[in-house]
Amino acid sequence: MLFTLVLIFMYLLYVIKPIFESAKVEPLASVDISTPYPVLATGVDELKELAYKLDAKGQMSFYQVAPSTFRDLGDQVLSTALVDSNAELSLVVNADGDKKVLVDSNNNVRVIEPKFVARYIGDERDIEPGIAFPLGEESLPVDEEDGAIQHLAFAMNDELATFVAFTQGNRLIKTTLVAEDDFNYDPAYEAVYQTISSDLASVDDILITPDLAMAFVRIGNRVQVYELGGEDDAWLKAEFDLVNADTNVTSMALLSGGSSLLVGDNKGQVSQWFEVSTKQGRQFKQIRTFDVSDKEAVTRIYTEQFRKSFYTMTPSGETGVFYTTSEAELWRGNLVSEQPSALSISPRADGVVLIAPGASEQTQIQIFGVENEHPEVTWQALWQEVWYEGYPEPDYIWQSTSGSDDFEAKFSLVPISFGTMKAAIYAMIFAVPIALTSAIYTAYFMTPALRKKVKPTIELMEALPTVILGFLAGLWLAPIVENYLPAIFLLIILLPAATFVTAFAWYKLPRDLKARLPETLAPVLLIPVLGLATYLAFALSPAMEVHFFGGDVRQYITNELGIDFDQRNALVVGIAMGFAVIPTIFSMAEDAIFSVPKHLTSGSLALGATQWQTLIKVVLLTASPGIFSAVMMGLGRAVGETMIVLMATGNTPILDWSIFQGMRTLAANIAVEMPESEVGSSHYRILFLAAFVLFVFTFVFNTMAEFIRQRLREKYSSL
Repeated sequence: MLFTLVLIFMYLLYVIKPIFESAKVEPLASVDISTPYPVLATGVDELKELAYKLDAKGQMSFYQVAPSTFRDLGDQVLSTALVDSNAELSLVVNADGDKKVLVDSNNNVRVIEPKFVARYIGDERDIEPGIAFPLGEESLPVDEEDGAIQHLAFAMNDELATFVAFTQGNRLIKTTLVAEDDFNYDPAYEAVYQTISSDLASVDDILITPDLAMAFVRIGNRVQVYELGGEDDAWLKAEFDLVNADTNVTSMALLSGGSSLLVGDNKGQVSQWFEVSTKQGRQFKQIRTFDVSDKEAVTRIYTEQFRKSFYTMTPSGETGVFYTTSEAELWRGNLVSEQPSALSISPRADGVVLIAPGASEQTQIQIFGVENEHPEVTWQALWQEVWYEGYPEPDYIWQSTSGSDDFEAKFSLVPISFGTMKAAIYAMIFAVPIALTSAIYTAYFMTPALRKKVKPTIELMEALPTVILGFLAGLWLAPIVENYLPAIFLLIILLPAATFVTAFAWYKLPRDLKARLPETLAPVLLIPVLGLATYLAFALSPAMEVHFFGGDVRQYITNELGIDFDQRNALVVGIAMGFAVIPTIFSMAEDAIFSVPKHLTSGSLALGATQWQTLIKVVLLTASPGIFSAVMMGLGRAVGETMIVLMATGNTPILDWSIFQGMRTLAANIAVEMPESEVGSSHYRILFLAAFVLFVFTFVFNTMAEFIRQRLREKYSSL
C-alpha cells in the first residue's frame, strides 16, 4: 500500500512538473537571402518549414527553412511582386492573424494574407505557399480625398472591414467597407467614409481592436480612445496620459483579444492598461508593469495571436518574453546582435522568425524554436489575487474555459480549495454531533439485543452509493429546503426539545410502569415523537413564512439581508454529505467506546460514581484516541467526496462562507473538467495539480490525526 501511494505521488509530480519549467528559446535554422531592398515584414507557417519576407519593393518571397523531401534548405519556393514596378511600399501594417495591409508610394492600399496549403505526393507531405486577398486584388478606397496615408490600422470580420488612418492634411479618418454578402465568399463591398478629427498636428500610433469596437490613437505620450459604434459613427470615448512627464512612450501594441493595451517607454518598461469598472464608470487604468531593460528603450512589442504573451525588443537586440496574467518574465536574452528589421511569432507560438544581418554582410532569415507551453502558470497566479482583464480589482477566480479564442484563462486554486474545506466543515458540523452521540448511546447505554440490530443497520448505510445521495440531494432535498426553509431551522430547535421532553416524561413515569415496559422500548418511543416534531415544523413553516418573512423567505434573505440564495447550497451539501459521513464516524467511535475494558467502568461504579460520571471521566477519556480517529476519518471522507458535491452544490467556484451559497470542491472540479481538458495542456496539468493538493490535504490530515491519536493513547493508557 505504501509503495502504491508513493507511485501515485511520483506520477502526479511527473505530470505537474512541466508547468513550472522556464521557457526556452533555441536557434533552429538560418538561411541567407538576397534582398537589395529593406525587409518590412516576415512570417512563417505553422510547422516552421516555410518562411517569407516582404521587402520595400513589394516583393513577397518564400523560402524553405526546414529540411524537405522536395527542396533543399534555403530554396526560394515562390516570389511575387505585390506593387507596380514604379512604386515602393511606404507602409506595412500587421493586422489580425497573419493579414497585412500594404500601402505603396502611389497611395494604393491592399490587404494580403500568406497561405500555406499541405499537399501529399504519395506518402510525402509538402507545403505549398500562396497569397490570398481577403478584400480583392484591386486597390482599396481608404481615403475618398486620396491623401497620403501616414499611419493606418485595420481590422475585419465576415461583414465589415474597418480602416482608421491619419492622412495628409492632418485628418484622422475612418473608412468602413460593408460586405454585400460575406467577405469569405465575395469581396464586393460598399465604402462608408467618416472624418473623425481634422485638427490633430501629428499621430504616432493607431490600433484597432479585433472586434472593431475601439480605436487607440497615440499622440506622443497621450492616447485617445475612440468608440467605433457603427458603419459611419465614431466618437471620443476616453483620453489619458500613458506615462509620467519624465518618460516618453516608444512603442504600443494590443494584447491578444484587444482588451489590453501594452505601452513601452524609453526607460525599458512595458505597462498594461485595460478598462475597469469604477464609481465614475468604466475607465482605463494601468494594471501592471514589466521591467524589460535596465538601460535601453523598448522599441518593439510583438504579441501572440491566441495567448496573453508578448515579446519585446530593444535597439541592441535584447529580447524579452513575458506573460501578462501571471506577471511572469519567461525568458530574456539576445537572439541577434542588433535589432532585426522584421520579426514575427509563429501561429502556434512555438517559434520566432526574424530578418537580421548575417555573416559577410548577408541578410538572413533566422528561425528560433520556443518552448513555452505553460506561461500562464506561476505560484502567484495559482495562490494569490490576480487582476484579470475587465475585472474591477484583483480577485481569486477559477474559470478555465470559454467560448472565445481571446479568453483569459483564470486558474486560481484558492476558490476550489476553499470550497473543499467549506463542504467538509458543514458536513462535519452536521455529522459529528449525531454520529458521536449515537455511538455513545449505542455502546454505553443501549441494551445488547437492540445494539445487535442498530449497529449493523447504521453500518449498512455506508454501502449506499454516494451518487444516489447526491441525486436525492440535488433533485429532492434541495427543493424541499428551498420551499420549507423555516421548517429546516425550526427542526434544529424542535428535535432536541422533543427529545428532552420525552426523556423527562420517561423519567417521571411511575417506577412500576417503567418496570413493565421492555427496556428496548425506551429508545423506540422517540421515533413517533421525532416524527411528530418534524411534521409540526413543516406544518408551521408556511405560517412562519407569512408572518415573519413577508410570504417568501428566499426573497427576504436576498432583498432584506442582502444574502444571495442558491437552491443547491452549503446547507443541502452539509445534510447530504453528513449522512454519508455519519456511518464512518459512528462505526469507529462506537467500537472505541464499546472496547473500553469493563473493569474500568465497574471499578468506577463500585467507587460510587454515577453512570454519567463514569462515561465522562473514564469511558470517553479512554476511548478518546479512537473517537478522534473516527472524526478525522470522517473529515478525510468529506474532503475527498466527489459525487454528492458534484450534484448538490451548483459547482460555483466562489469564496463565500454563506450557508445559502454553493461552492466547488477540488474533487468535483476534477470530475467535471478532466474529460473536457486537452491532454498535456495547462488546464490538464493544473487539474492534476488540484489532485496533488487534495492528496496533500488528506495526507496532512491523516498525519495530524495519527500524531494526536498516539499522544492521546500515551496520555490515557494508564487508566
